[in-house]
Amino acid sequence: METEEPATDTICFHMQQCVEKYLKGYLVFHRVDFRKTHDIAELIELCKSVSEEFEELYSLEADSLTIYAADIRYPDDFYMPTIEETKGCIEIVTKVMGFVKEKLQKDGYQFQDEKGRKGQANF
Repeated sequence: METEEPATDTICFHMQQCVEKYLKGYLVFHRVDFRKTHDIAELIELCKSVSEEFEELYSLEADSLTIYAADIRYPDDFYMPTIEETKGCIEIVTKVMGFVKEKLQKDGYQFQDEKGRKGQANF
């Protein structure tokens, strides 16, 4: 985002991937099976089977990131997200990461710091 013309399509794709992987990580930790999917709403629903608190992710609009999984990467018509749209994606991801990390810590997962030591997560 610090360049004159950031690759907003790529940034938004990676923001979607980040949320997808965090939710899938939560599901794996809780041994919840899931099919191959990029649908954030579907993953939120599966996470809600463990904790209803995941409903909060809808108010953060996390499910709005699904469009960036494949549609934007392989479009029929080329689409480049705006800078504001991209900043919004980054904001959503930051909140989702904090939410999921907090849930995992409460559920007993210990994050490793950058030196491989278990302890508090840095985010």
